[in-house]
Amino acid sequence: MKQKLFILIIFAKKIIMWYKKVTIETNATKEQIWNLWTNVENWNKWDNQVEFSKLNGKFEKGTSGVLKPINSPKSKFELISVENLKQFTTRSYLPLTKMDFTHELNKKKGQLYVTHGVKITGVLTFLFSRVIGERIISELPNTMERLSKMAEKS
Repeated sequence: MKQKLFILIIFAKKIIMWYKKVTIETNATKEQIWNLWTNVENWNKWDNQVEFSKLNGKFEKGTSGVLKPINSPKSKFELISVENLKQFTTRSYLPLTKMDFTHELNKKKGQLYVTHGVKITGVLTFLFSRVIGERIISELPNTMERLSKMAEKS
């Protein structure tokens, strides 16, 4: 019993965090992007990896929701951080692992930049970063371009 516990502790100290992000430039305003972000029920309009999504309350820290990715089971998420017109982060749980989706708006020299990121932490990070994380990151540039174009038209 002690031997198994010791192995688990060593294993848990290997890869415990994986984080990747993508940033694009947009001609949309902060308000246009923010309006699309906060309209959770319509995330599937600009993210073709989402079948449906629903928020159980206001778009504020602590509110929970449900998201169903295409070809994957639905999962619960929680808004763990929200700063109006700046950023928000959602968190979902996988076995022994947390997955955070970060969304940021930054203005530099008059130009607006949109950043989406995926952060996976926990004992099974090594597995979920390969099985889920890399797939999400590979699709993010296309997703963000759709978001930007939709925002610019709104």
